[in-house]
Amino acid sequence: MDDLITAILNGSRRAVARLITYVSDESPQVAPALMALYPHTGKAWVIGVTGAPGTGKSSLVNGIAKAYRAQNLLVGIIAVDPTSPFTGGAILGDRIRMRDLSGDSGVFIRSMATRGSLGGLARTTRDAIRVLDAAGFDIILVETVGAGQSEVDIVRTAHTTLVVEAPGLGDEVQAIKAGILEIADVLVVNKADRPGAQKTVSALRMMLDIGHPASRTRMTAHHGQLVAIENTHTHTDEPMWIPPVIQTVATDEKGIAELIGAIQQHREFIQAGNLSVALERQRIEIELHERLREALIQRLLQTTPPDYFMGIIDQIQQRQLDPQNAVTAILANYEQMISS
Repeated sequence: MDDLITAILNGSRRAVARLITYVSDESPQVAPALMALYPHTGKAWVIGVTGAPGTGKSSLVNGIAKAYRAQNLLVGIIAVDPTSPFTGGAILGDRIRMRDLSGDSGVFIRSMATRGSLGGLARTTRDAIRVLDAAGFDIILVETVGAGQSEVDIVRTAHTTLVVEAPGLGDEVQAIKAGILEIADVLVVNKADRPGAQKTVSALRMMLDIGHPASRTRMTAHHGQLVAIENTHTHTDEPMWIPPVIQTVATDEKGIAELIGAIQQHREFIQAGNLSVALERQRIEIELHERLREALIQRLLQTTPPDYFMGIIDQIQQRQLDPQNAVTAILANYEQMISS
């Protein structure tokens, strides 16, 4: 494992691929490796790409990656695919649309299966990002699964979140329902050569204009807002980031330069406003809560006899116990077991 860590720090693609495989499989040997790599992270800029299926996210990621490679930057891509119902692995649909990048040694593409995780990301996505970060990649693109209204988790991971829309999908209203406008740092209307593109752009801009100034301020610090962390950026004199609406035709690489410019402007806004530290702190707090929740549930399940759970389920099914009081009973039983 020490040799693997050294190889990753030296930028070995083979070593990166191997460790990400361990990460995806949640192997026990991953923890010490990630601990050794962690001091070398924090340099890459993470760009999340989310939106409904059919909006052209994969083609857009392909175009963005090519643009960054033209700047001689190393690009890592994590494409989170739906889980195959047969193998449990990623379907690899995103890689089909990124074949232009396959021969480029400065690009690393990895598909990850969601494996039941909600929110459009795999549970191990953050760790995979850290591996790429430690390996020296400058830009890390994370494409979500395209799950629709459950994709907002990407904002807890990315520095800049792109929300991709397409004309003719009726997504203007859907975007409000899903909270998409609140998580967007940049709104992208892809397939802008199709009829109705200008209508989609106008609708999105109107929705942004309707928003109250206080709401726009929350957009600036939306990372915490989504998880009910108290928003401290509420003063009207604080700078506000209003998401620009960029039109692209990713298959023809039209609008990609403007999109890269918008991403850079957002990055400069965060860095100039000294928001980086606060946003990173929020992301760390969110991740700690999530990891603690998973660890505590696993520990509870490991220490509680299966027969006890079956008995609780029987009581709920027979209407002798409601689910909330069942949880209270399970926790009381767990506390009694660990204290004895």
